Amino acid sequence: MTSDRYSQDVLTGDWRRRAVVPVVAAELDLVVEDAASGFCGAVVELGSDIAGATVTLEDRHGRRRIFPLLPAAFLLEGAVTTLARPERRTGPVPPRLTASGSLAVAGHQARVALPSRIYVEGVHDAELVERVWGDDLRIEGVAVEPLHGIDDLAAVVRDFRPAADRRLGVLVDHLVPGSKESRIAAEVRDPNVKIVGHPYVDVWQAVKPSSLGIARWPSVPHGRPWKDGVCAALGWGEAADGWRRVRSAVRSYADLEPELLGRVEELIDFVTAE
Repeated sequence: MTSDRYSQDVLTGDWRRRAVVPVVAAELDLVVEDAASGFCGAVVELGSDIAGATVTLEDRHGRRRIFPLLPAAFLLEGAVTTLARPERRTGPVPPRLTASGSLAVAGHQARVALPSRIYVEGVHDAELVERVWGDDLRIEGVAVEPLHGIDDLAAVVRDFRPAADRRLGVLVDHLVPGSKESRIAAEVRDPNVKIVGHPYVDVWQAVKPSSLGIARWPSVPHGRPWKDGVCAALGWGEAADGWRRVRSAVRSYADLEPELLGRVEELIDFVTAE
């Protein structure tokens, strides 16, 4: 038995009624997919060109594309949707939060850097701290500098010449009992120096896998550079390509593991204490 897919009369039913496509306000961070190209990303900007209003989407890799608001169609949770500019709100504006979750201070100029400093192991550590805590650090006047390794940490501390009004905070990767890093940190004994760390081999691991769209960080065989092993396992190309993915995935403190969040907050409190 075969079915006749042409048996239904196309003129039966209410054929004049068109499907209504819902209109959704293009609020910042709303995640949609362009139905034509398949590009999926969060709304990061609304603008206009000679053809009309536009919306800029940014995907989880940090890539951006501009689309017309009309007549483009977008998919929101699988349903076809039309985007529109959000209506202007009246009344009090809710306070803006920084990436670290603290209240943003409007119109505040960056403070001249204090003598106190925060040292981190490498450039990636410094960029990650800046991405999340940059607004707070500029208000406090605290500079973050990369050490490029901690093998000579004791000498670095001596050269810094810590004092009560010149404190030093140090963030160390893989600071766990029995590690090389823990032995190096134990050599420094100064009340004006605070050394804290997270348990991860590299600061990349302090970014939640869910923020990167992966189930977990891959295991890397002992003896192989960790970043190279991770990029090979995930198909991320070279380490520089992998870092761009990691960095663009971090939008706020919510993308970081608590083991890093708490330690950075601890250092900021230490170097800014009266």
